[in-house]
Amino acid sequence: MPHSHLNRRFRPLTKVGLLAAVSLGPCLWGAAPLALHPENPRYFQWRGQPTFLLGSGEHYGAVLNLDFDFRRYLDTLAADGLNHTRTFTGVYCEPPGAFNIARNTLAPEPNRLICPWARSDQPGYANGGNKFDLNRWDETYFERLRAFLTHASRRGVVVELTLFCPFYEDSMWRLSPMNAANNINGVGAVGRTNVYTLDRHGGLLPFQEALTRKLVTELKDFDNLYYELCNEPYFGGVTLAWQHQIAEVIVQTEQALGVRHLISRNVANDKARVENPHPSLSIFNFHYAYPPDTVAMNYDLGKVIGDNETGFRGTSDLPYRVEAWSFLLAGGGLFSHLDYSFVAGHEDGTFVYPAQQPGGGNPGFRRQMKVLGDFLRGFDFVRMRPETSFIAGGIPAGHRAYVLAEPRRAWAVYLARDLKDKQAPTGPQTATLELRLPAGDHLAEWVNPRTGAVDRRTEVKVVEGTARLASPTFEEDVALRIRRR
Repeated sequence: MPHSHLNRRFRPLTKVGLLAAVSLGPCLWGAAPLALHPENPRYFQWRGQPTFLLGSGEHYGAVLNLDFDFRRYLDTLAADGLNHTRTFTGVYCEPPGAFNIARNTLAPEPNRLICPWARSDQPGYANGGNKFDLNRWDETYFERLRAFLTHASRRGVVVELTLFCPFYEDSMWRLSPMNAANNINGVGAVGRTNVYTLDRHGGLLPFQEALTRKLVTELKDFDNLYYELCNEPYFGGVTLAWQHQIAEVIVQTEQALGVRHLISRNVANDKARVENPHPSLSIFNFHYAYPPDTVAMNYDLGKVIGDNETGFRGTSDLPYRVEAWSFLLAGGGLFSHLDYSFVAGHEDGTFVYPAQQPGGGNPGFRRQMKVLGDFLRGFDFVRMRPETSFIAGGIPAGHRAYVLAEPRRAWAVYLARDLKDKQAPTGPQTATLELRLPAGDHLAEWVNPRTGAVDRRTEVKVVEGTARLASPTFEEDVALRIRRR
């Protein structure tokens, strides 16, 4: 997408428990769907555990691209310690070369797109094969979608099903089954910026509502699922009224089915204040949200704030690692990187993309994401809140710091070079932070965000006032874990 786009602690299942759970079907654990945590709804509750979502996934074509082996892909995510992926439904796809993405999973080869609508007996689809009949469903598609959700569930991966996406260019609208040129139903004879509105002159709204009801009905039993209304609706003429209408369709359909899945709205690139949110929405997702100012701007909503797409900052790991740590340590509950190392034929995330790729991702980066996940899960994070006053001084020039705190018990700190400050120093750095710790004995551990190693461990005794804590030498960023004895 374009840029300007315990017990509380985790308790692993035994092998016997896991095998028993796998045999149960779509809702493998007999649990309610992913929900907001009842004690702190800025995080999730899933399968009885407090949860945040962390991913580094392919470019949303795992289901709609018939050449993509989603099982191998989901196995890789799970092995890398990640628990989130996005996927698009197939009403939107891209031509090869879009956004300069090599081997784009959202750009299926000719006649390799599968979507919810069945093919007709009339030739003429723009990317090979017959046109679509928007009055008939392709049951093969729904079998593939259910298989994707089932395998994700068994691998402990939550799926964001993004229902719709605007058409950034005419080349994308020319590939959509909703385009009148690609269906036999006489609908969709509109420009690409008039597809997602309540104006019925294009005839598409009833088909969009029917598709939403069908998807919600087919996936009612899955617990590892939430719906995003539309990817980047701030492009391409998507109206807020239309988004609210689709949300109402989801709610009404699920009320009749006796289930409830969370619904996400993609709000903006970077940051924006959410005003008068629709009551059915539980997740507010942003793209390219560095620095993570949007978390503080919307923290009072008491809902999950997410950053579910990154990229367009080159192929280095650094900007995406800093974005991930900063966002979650600022109080976000969801971060998902766009990882271009996943392509058809390299579903294990080992594709070596060209240097001009708009974003990054690779096995080494995913290991860094696991370090972040393990660091946060080492805390009772559902009891933590951002605490901007914890650091009284000592942040080096050209750096930013974020703190999550469980008052008087535990503190998670992330310190990194400010990637938007062109004057920020580079090379080896140290910091001596002045921290407002309560009186008592504390254990402080400095953690390397790239490796997870504890580079320095210090006993800190506080009598009164602030404590001064010196970091080890670090190149780009460093994390600090403090627990009161």
